[in-house]
Amino acid sequence: MKKVERINVIMRYINNRAHFTISEIMREFDVSRSTAIRDIREIESMGMPLVSEAGRDGGYFVMHNSVLPEVRFTDHEVKALFIAFMATRNQQLPYLKSRQSIAEKLLSLISESQQDDLILLNQLLLFEGTNPHNPDLLDLSDLPHPMVETLFQTLLLDRYLLLTIQEEKDIKSYPIYLLHLYHEKSSWIIEGFDLTEEKKRIFPADLLLDIKPYSPKKRLREQEIIEKLKMREEGINLVLELGPKAIAQYKKYHPLRVSIAYTNPYQTTAILKTFVNVHKPDELTEFTNWLLFLGRDLKIREMPEKILENVRRGLDLYRE
Repeated sequence: MKKVERINVIMRYINNRAHFTISEIMREFDVSRSTAIRDIREIESMGMPLVSEAGRDGGYFVMHNSVLPEVRFTDHEVKALFIAFMATRNQQLPYLKSRQSIAEKLLSLISESQQDDLILLNQLLLFEGTNPHNPDLLDLSDLPHPMVETLFQTLLLDRYLLLTIQEEKDIKSYPIYLLHLYHEKSSWIIEGFDLTEEKKRIFPADLLLDIKPYSPKKRLREQEIIEKLKMREEGINLVLELGPKAIAQYKKYHPLRVSIAYTNPYQTTAILKTFVNVHKPDELTEFTNWLLFLGRDLKIREMPEKILENVRRGLDLYRE
C-alpha cells in the first residue's frame, strides 16, 4: 500500500476508536514501529487533534468532538468516482441534486492534470443511456419518478409501508414489508411481503401514488415474515442455471415476479428460482414462451413436467 493510501486508511481507523496504540497500528497495517510513529506524526501535522499518553505502547486518543480532517483521494480513486458517475448517468437515480453537487465538489478538489485525464475519459467512455453528442459529467437531467425519492426517504425510517398503486382500472392500497428495491432498465421495482395476503408482491415504482408508514397495530414481526417466506420458498418448482447468453435475454425481458441471483462476480452465471402454477393455462403458456425466449444457454435443475413438455413442443415447432 502506498504511503498516501495508508495514511488515509489509518486516519479513518483511528477516528473510529476512542483509544489506540502504536503496537495496534503496526499490527493492523503491517508496518514497522518507526513507520507507524512517522505516519502518526504526519496525521497530527494535518490537523487531527491526537493526545498522547505516557506508557510502553505509546497510547493515543482523539480529542472529544473532533472530526476527521479532509480526506485525500488518490489518482485511481478520483478516476473510480468519475467513472461511477458516468456509468450511472441517466439511470433515474434518486438524490439527483446531491449527485450533481458531489460531482462539482469532486472537480474542484482535483489538480489540473487530473481534470485533463477526466476530460479525456469523458470523451472516450460511453455507457448505456449516455448522449454521445453531449457526454457531460454534470448533465444529470434524467429525473426519476417523483415518488422514488419519497420512497427512499420513507423506507429508511420504516420498512412497513402502505403503498397506494395505480392499477389498470382502479386504485388499490397494499400494506407491505419492503424486502428489496430493484433498479432495472432505468426503472425501480419494489419487492415486498404483502402483510394481508402473506405473500410476495412486485410493484413498478412508476405506479406509486402515495406512500405511508403502515399501522404498528397490524404488523407482523420481522421474524414471522422471514419464517413465512421460507415456507413459501419450499413451493419453488422451477430452478434454472443461466449462462451469459440467457442472462442477456433475461435483461431484455422477464416477468416482474422473477429475479435471478448471480453466482460469480462477473455476472456471467446466475440461478433463477420461482414458482409456476401449472394449473393456470395462461401462466403456463407465459412461462413456456419466456423460457423459449431465453434460449439454450441454460441448465434445468428443476422444472414441472408440464412446462418441460411445452418447451419440447415449442422447440419441435422451431425445428419445423
